[in-house]
Parts: sequence; C-alpha cells; structure tokens
Amino acid sequence: MKPGEKVALLAIIVNFILFIVKYAAAFFSGSISLKAEAFHTFADLIGSVTVFIGLKLAKRKSKLFPYGLYKIENIFSVIIAGVIFYTGYEIALEAKNITAAAVAHSEVAILSLLFSIAVTFLFARYEKKVGQKINSPMILADAAHIHMDVLSNIVVLGAILSNLMGYHIEKFAAFIVVLFIIKTGWHILIDGLRVLLDASIDPESLGKVVKIMEQVPEVVEIKMLTGRSSGAFKFIEATIVLQTHDLDKAHFLVDKIEYDVKKAVSNIDQMLIHYEPVEKEDLLYAVPLTDDKSRISEHFGEAKYFLLAAFKKNEKKPWKVECVNNPYSISEKSKGILTAEFLVTKGVAVILVKNAFDKKGPAYVFSDKNIEVILTTTDIPSEAFKEISLSL
Repeated sequence: MKPGEKVALLAIIVNFILFIVKYAAAFFSGSISLKAEAFHTFADLIGSVTVFIGLKLAKRKSKLFPYGLYKIENIFSVIIAGVIFYTGYEIALEAKNITAAAVAHSEVAILSLLFSIAVTFLFARYEKKVGQKINSPMILADAAHIHMDVLSNIVVLGAILSNLMGYHIEKFAAFIVVLFIIKTGWHILIDGLRVLLDASIDPESLGKVVKIMEQVPEVVEIKMLTGRSSGAFKFIEATIVLQTHDLDKAHFLVDKIEYDVKKAVSNIDQMLIHYEPVEKEDLLYAVPLTDDKSRISEHFGEAKYFLLAAFKKNEKKPWKVECVNNPYSISEKSKGILTAEFLVTKGVAVILVKNAFDKKGPAYVFSDKNIEVILTTTDIPSEAFKEISLSL
C-alpha cells in the first residue's frame, strides 16, 4: 500500500474513533453543539472514505484511459472543497441557533473535545506532511479540511466553557472560523479546477526545465514548452532545436534532458520532447581534390586542395565556389584530424568523400560538430554534386 493510501486509511480510522467519542459525549452531556460537531466529524469520515477510493482509482490505466485516472484526485479535491463550504455553513448555522441551555456532565464534553482537538491537530499536520511529500492534492485537501476541524472543535469547546461562566461569545468566534473555512475551501477549489481545466503547471517547475535545457550546448532554441498537472503528476511537452543532424546523438541528448528534468522536478509521469535540426540559410560543401584539382582525392588528409561550394537554402546552384589549400596535407602526424578541424573553421556543413572514415579521427571531429559526411561513387566533383541533386 502506497503512502497516500495508508494516510487515507488512517484518516478513516481516526475520524471513525472521533465520531464515536463525540457522539457518546454528546449523548451523556446533552450538548446540542457537540452533537452537531459529531455529525460534522461523520461528514469528515465520508470525505476520508472518498479520498481513499479516489487514490485507489487514480493510479489505474486502461485502453480507455491510457493517461491514467489521475484527475480523479482533483475531482474529489473539488468535492472536498464543497464539503468544506458546507462545514462553514454548518458552523455558522450552529452558532446562530445555539441556546444558553445548561450542559449536563460538562467535564465529559470538555474532555472529549480536548482529546479531539489534540488528535485532529496532530493528524492534520501528519497528513499535510505526507501530502506535500507525495504531492497529492487530495491528501492536502483532506489535511486542510481536518485542520479546520481543530477550529470547529475549539468553537464548540468555547461554547461549553462560556456556558459554564454565563457568557456566550462563541458566536463571534464561530463566524471568524467560517471566514477561514471559506478561504481554505476557495483555494482548494481553485487548485482543483486549474488542473481539471489543464492550466499550466507552476512557473517554478517550468523554470527548472528551461534551465536544464539551456545548459545543453547543442540546444539552440526552445521553441515551445508547456506543462499540465493531472492529480499528483505532471505532463510536460517541449519542442527544441538541436545543433545536430546525427539521430543517435539527438536521441542521446533528448534522453539526457528527460533524465535531468525528472530528477529536478518531482512527479513527472510523461515528458515528450520534439526535436528539430538547425536549418541554415547557407550550406557550405567541401570536396577533397587531387593535385591537378580535376578529380576527387581518395586520401582525405593528404588532399592538397579542397573545393568549397556555398549553396543558398532551397537553391540547386552554388552562389560561391572556391578552391583552398589544405595547410595540413604535409603534416607528419594526425593530418586527417587537423584537416577536419581546418574545414570546421571554414564553416563546412557537408563533406563529400570517396572513402568512409569509419572510426578514424576525422569521423569524431565531424560528428562532434554536426557535420554531415556523404559518400560518393564518382571521381568527378560535378558528378558527385549531381548524385545529391545539386550542380556546380
């Protein structure tokens, strides 16, 4: 049994015991206000049963409800808010109609109320603590309701004590309590309705998500970020632009972001991230050339020259073509890696080569900088561009 369910079951037991104690004390003392408070506790008992049933149903998923029944918690939170409003009405009516009749066996009524106040106060604090820990709106709503019972018990206790002293000031205190009850019920009602109407999750949680995404160097832009609550759980959806054309790397980055977000923000049921590659206005293509500059070199790092062709977006012909010297073609060591880094500094986006790099140094350089490598089957540069539907 989960923590929320244990608390709800314990609430049922506590409210049942309090109802028996109050009703028995009301029977022996003849206190009308204590009898009303006993039935008020009986209403709490019904509310606790409702919470327990709601928690049991909320976690279930089915083909008809693939996202679960989490919102049942919020539906019952709204119902509990209605019970709180009714409690305010009940106490106000009780204060209005209370009489100055003597109470028999006042000590029994007083002891039962002191016991109820202590138990209710301690349990309300415990339930609130658990509700905050598991982020359950239904547990928090029930804790707030039970906390209000402490005040209603004090009102009844004041009524009995003032009756003994010949004073009747409990009416004023009762109406003050009613105001607190209405305020609490209003907050619970609004919070429940926000979730039922798919309002956004709190700005603090969204801020954490944004911060985590911005810490990833490959995330160029956050195009969209939304989140909604459903019961105690959160659903987050985002669209981001990544500086990569490598699908495996993109999947890795998205998985890492999701892991970090779920670690920083509690109770996330699902997080859906759509990613898009960066769209450049200009794409610079590079081709390694032989010494006579007429053919494609089979040796990438040893190529003395590179053909660079710049294409505008959605255009088939280059707006600029040039041939540049490779300063690292005569290097004794790491000429492939140095040549790759040289092309990176030139802003190259695509490399056309005859032979695959496999797991050689240039492959890692290009992968890290999100540069696409395309294999060609021809020795002629113009024919190589035709293979990818471009022309020189």
